Amino acid sequence: MEILHELLAAQKTVTGRIDWIGISPVSRGIIQPQAEVQIVAGGIEGDHHCRPKRASKRQVTLIQAEHLPVVAALLGRTAIPPELLRRNIVVSGICLAALRYQTFQIGDAILEGSGNCPPCSRMEENLGPGGYAAMLGHGGITAIVHTPGRVRVGDAVAVMLKAAHTPEAASSAP
Repeated sequence: MEILHELLAAQKTVTGRIDWIGISPVSRGIIQPQAEVQIVAGGIEGDHHCRPKRASKRQVTLIQAEHLPVVAALLGRTAIPPELLRRNIVVSGICLAALRYQTFQIGDAILEGSGNCPPCSRMEENLGPGGYAAMLGHGGITAIVHTPGRVRVGDAVAVMLKAAHTPEAASSAP
């Protein structure tokens, strides 16, 4: 496992960006774009998935902006609006797959990647025939909230450096 941390360490110098944010106040509701949101314990305030009193590994969902043109191309489209994909946050410039089990700062909040975010059957409804298959491997990640905070379109996304994996910490260990 240590080699995995070493290989992912290069990402710690990369900073991404929030391109889009959306929430759905009700289950199966229309995703509403937001300029900013408050991330609280349990998820994003105002989103129907936010459950402060119930533990969930799917508190916040993120998708890679660079994957949207791929999904569109697989469906023979020129573009896919982010709200059709039913994810909360679209980020660019940083590899989300590498954040899957790392702690990262997004705006003022600190999240930890908790796993992949596979497509659901809604992709067939939202994207048409083949929507589910087009999203396979492009669904992004889920995350849990460590530290609440305000998140805005344009904010940075950056991996949090873990002290145990820094050269300084390793050299000072007994």
